[in-house]
Amino acid sequence: MSSQESSLGSLQPVVVAARKRLRATGAVGRLWRRDGALWSSDGRVARSIEQRLGWLSTPHAAEEFLSPIEGFRRTLPATRRVILLGMGGSSLAPQVMVQALGGGGPPLTVLDSTSPDAVRDAEADGIEGTVFVVSSKSGTTVETRTLAAYFRERAADRAAFVAVTDPGTPLAQAGMTTPFVRAFLNPADIGGRYSALSYFGLLPAALAGVDVRRLMERTAPMVRACRHEDPDRNPGAWLGAVLGAAAGAGRDKVTLLLSPALAGLGAWIEQLLAESTGKRGTGLLPVDGEPPGEPDTYGPDRLFVSIRQTADPEPAGDRLARLAAAGHPVVRLTLEDPADLGAEFFRWEVATALAGFLMGINPFDEPNVQRSKDITNELLEAYRREGRLPEEPAALTRGGVSLSGAAGGTISAALADLLAAAVPPQYVALLAFLPRSPEYDAVLQRMRDDIHRRRRVATTRGFGPRYLHSTGQLFKGGPPTGIFLVFTATPAADLPIPGEPYTFGTLLRAQALGDIQALRSAGRPVLRIHLADPGRDLPAVGRMLSSALGT
Repeated sequence: MSSQESSLGSLQPVVVAARKRLRATGAVGRLWRRDGALWSSDGRVARSIEQRLGWLSTPHAAEEFLSPIEGFRRTLPATRRVILLGMGGSSLAPQVMVQALGGGGPPLTVLDSTSPDAVRDAEADGIEGTVFVVSSKSGTTVETRTLAAYFRERAADRAAFVAVTDPGTPLAQAGMTTPFVRAFLNPADIGGRYSALSYFGLLPAALAGVDVRRLMERTAPMVRACRHEDPDRNPGAWLGAVLGAAAGAGRDKVTLLLSPALAGLGAWIEQLLAESTGKRGTGLLPVDGEPPGEPDTYGPDRLFVSIRQTADPEPAGDRLARLAAAGHPVVRLTLEDPADLGAEFFRWEVATALAGFLMGINPFDEPNVQRSKDITNELLEAYRREGRLPEEPAALTRGGVSLSGAAGGTISAALADLLAAAVPPQYVALLAFLPRSPEYDAVLQRMRDDIHRRRRVATTRGFGPRYLHSTGQLFKGGPPTGIFLVFTATPAADLPIPGEPYTFGTLLRAQALGDIQALRSAGRPVLRIHLADPGRDLPAVGRMLSSALGT
């Protein structure tokens, strides 16, 4: 099982107080009894929470998931690859499992983008012998629905389709018809971001060759430990006390330092923490993949969490010790075995639930996510009527780069004005509605490094529409400390969506515009930067940003 240690510095007294509060309120026992009143005194809300706590039972009911999965695998013909069509909680866990444990089976591709370039890349190697896993709790997720329609039309009888969804959804009904060969119905009381150890996480990983039975066996000791009433002996409650205390003390930037084999775990934690806690003006911002710096480059708003396997060196080397020596709170989590990943999922789920209690919020809803969806739907309706999306004109243009959301001047000056207010506890989010690629990611990472070094603020980056199902809730419902740069581009070649009057490129642009409007309506500072040729223009923006920062 995973081990834990910490150097909490000045945070120690408030963590001790948080543990005392967990004991005094019987929070652990009430969690396991599924007492929704732990999080809300409103009876209606408490009952809705109680209907989202089924994840507590998934390890105990492991055989109910494993036997059907293993039986299904035996019936499949030779599979060349697995493509998972899903967003957020429906896609992140299996991706981490395959990366950390090695599938040993057909490769797994996770397609969680409506970028036409990303869709085209997914089918570049052909789809003969592919198993498409169409994964959506609601069965109506727009990205999953449109991607499934596209590949169903393209595949004919050359590929197999499998549905993972809740009972009674449109996807559950479709899963009973050709070309679907099976529908796996997940218990309805398991929320999407808490679904790692259910069909949503286990089925795609198993199809890619992960030994999910061993994963679940290694999870059992953590589950038993997380039932202990004493937070000092309960790994989930111990971490939850740290997280809840950190949020209350202003250490709300949970900076993740991960060993390479566990790098994918950061995106899963990011979704779990941000979507669960980012509401009612509070929240924990996970900072994943930020280039590590020296202690004096960080403000007083950080909590550092190192996660590694026993055989791996410390992710940040001796920097972690220097951070602790400088007074920054540091938590170290160590996995004894790669298959302890399932135990880590469960620890963080318990920790997030109890941190939510300590923070006074409901960690099982996502009240601000719908706002972006609603605006996007309005924009698409406008497109159906008028044949175009309503867009604000660019305020500034330089070469192939256009900027909106600024008053005038130059693009570098607009960036300088936006980032002038970037001091801790502010953070800067770089949000790219582009296909996720190593090249684009490297440019965004260089931007993050420049911003962090010059402004000492936390930075995060996300690719749209993926981040809408993850940090998007916190950006709009969490603390009003975010500063946002949103990148869009016109695709070189678009793709149609079967049954819709708009294309994938139009859908992606509508999702970007919808979130920009939602951010602005929440009072967040946002600049939109549109790129005529992202391969050429994104690095150019990086140079403008560097100039604006004086680097």
